Amino acid sequence: IFMMRASVWLRELRRCRPDIAAQCQQAHAGISQDGDFCRPNPDAFAQCPSESIDYAVMERMTDSPPDDNAATNAAADCVALPVEFGWTDLGAWSALWDVAPRDERGNVLRGDVYAEAMSDSLIISQRRLIAAVGLKDVILIETADAVLAAHKNHTQEVKDLVDRLKAAKRPEHAHHRRVNRPWGAYETIDTGERFQVKRLTIRPGEALSLQMHHHRAEHWVVVKGTARVTRGDEQMLLSENQSAYIPVATKHRLENPGSLPLEVIEVQTGGYLQEDDIIRYQDRYNRD
Repeated sequence: IFMMRASVWLRELRRCRPDIAAQCQQAHAGISQDGDFCRPNPDAFAQCPSESIDYAVMERMTDSPPDDNAATNAAADCVALPVEFGWTDLGAWSALWDVAPRDERGNVLRGDVYAEAMSDSLIISQRRLIAAVGLKDVILIETADAVLAAHKNHTQEVKDLVDRLKAAKRPEHAHHRRVNRPWGAYETIDTGERFQVKRLTIRPGEALSLQMHHHRAEHWVVVKGTARVTRGDEQMLLSENQSAYIPVATKHRLENPGSLPLEVIEVQTGGYLQEDDIIRYQDRYNRD
């Protein structure tokens, strides 16, 4: 485990790998603020060489400075100490089973799980009921996006499955049903031909951009809180169980003027429902 002051790290990175330091500085110089998100310049960041801290700096800490005017020899600042405490990087689901408290049959159970005659297994449910019977040494993980079932001795091979998802251009490896946004989050509930249903959660005082869609209409139903809706030239306040219809090619905005989170069910209908069908006119988070 490496511990150091930020100033020491920056000094040694510049000394050992000035190319990495320079590229990171360039990425940071182009930083943009997006609500709670701080985003380095993506093009500059992508050009930064990819190398671990071990190879880039730590194995070179005893190298002498290039001249007498350079920073103090890093060897004087680098000490290796033995420590005795439990540590794992939790690099696989089986590692989580190793460290988590287990029941009398050796199971780690989280969420809505019913296990019968199960032993030495890890079962985690985030949304739906998992009922498992008569298995040993298995990993069962249920999320809103997918379900993983694996033998405990094969969890390192999950990365091979992810590679196959990428090769097949499946979206699950990169996109989750719940997507965070500067104003809150949205979650896809259902989707089909020419329709999509989402749950929007807007934080108090936040607002979506003033926007327009060329190919879809939207229906908003307030299920919790109070919504301020802009539709064309009109503006309205909606409370729970009230709704608004946004026709295709109509400027609109959804805001939360209240002190509690606003929850809205959004039903999108139309021939094209992707996120890139959007024109923003005003956006407090400086998005394009």
